[in-house]
Amino acid sequence: MEDLDILEKKILSCKNIEEIEKIRIDIFGKKGVLAGEFIKLATLSAEEKKDFAQGLNTAKERLQTSFDSHYANLKKALLEEKLKSEKIDMSLYGGVSNKGALHPVAETMDKIIEYFVALNFSVENGPMVEDDFHNFEALNLPKHHPARDMQDTFYFGDSKLLRTHTSPVQIRKMLSSKPPIRMIAPGSVFRRDYDLTHTPMFHQVEGLVVEDKGEVSFANLKSILTDFLQHMFGSVEVRFRPSFFPFTEPSAEADISCIFCGGDGCRVCSHTGWLEVLGCGIVDPNVFKAVEYENVSGYAFGLGVERFAMLLHKIPDLRSLFEGDIRLLEQFR
Repeated sequence: MEDLDILEKKILSCKNIEEIEKIRIDIFGKKGVLAGEFIKLATLSAEEKKDFAQGLNTAKERLQTSFDSHYANLKKALLEEKLKSEKIDMSLYGGVSNKGALHPVAETMDKIIEYFVALNFSVENGPMVEDDFHNFEALNLPKHHPARDMQDTFYFGDSKLLRTHTSPVQIRKMLSSKPPIRMIAPGSVFRRDYDLTHTPMFHQVEGLVVEDKGEVSFANLKSILTDFLQHMFGSVEVRFRPSFFPFTEPSAEADISCIFCGGDGCRVCSHTGWLEVLGCGIVDPNVFKAVEYENVSGYAFGLGVERFAMLLHKIPDLRSLFEGDIRLLEQFR
């Protein structure tokens, strides 16, 4: 067997993990020095075996101790070197910091709220986790109603769900208050959808007006929404198309002349010259029946804040608003 001092010097001379691993194989491996010595036991007599094996085990323990100690030192040195190379001096100042700005969704939401607050609308909030009654049934969407398929819903196991619109806030307001009501309900809503124009979480602003003296007219609704859309998008044309919503009757969708082509027709507006921006209508009597309102009339409307933000800032992909890409956000300083 090689002199123990020589083997020990080989171990202690290793300068990195790769070198000491190679030495480990040479000494402790299946074909290493120690394995070769143990094979010699088969050629010795019984008396010789005892002394030889005892000396061999002592040598193995000595080499193992030296190996373990030096291996631990090399690993510690490697860790310290890595920490040193990745060190960040938190005391250093960076370059001149740039001023921040509101996120385009937050900025659009604020602009919408400011308009309706100026018209004496109150701002109402409600829970994001709702029950079936407030989110569907009270809004003229009974169980198994086909219109429920319009909204892919996140359900919990305890019959709760993530609200698919902010209309439940309107129901809660009517259940806790008496007419007249002029309110908007801004907030986050959730649907199982994800593509260029849809995300699982987005924001809506829904409005409700209920009067117990005199009848609320569709003409009044059109007047307010026309002024609102021109406030948001400038001098655009506004049109109303018949549509269907379970909680309003009659219902309509509001379009604006395309802000990209001026109504001439382009890829964004599918060459129609119009962009759909919100839905509205006269509140269905069944909704008032659910909240035990009698002899009242009202109108409601709803819009997607991200949709408005995309149009105002000409953002092609809705998902960009949620990715936190600093290159996009820097443009809104």
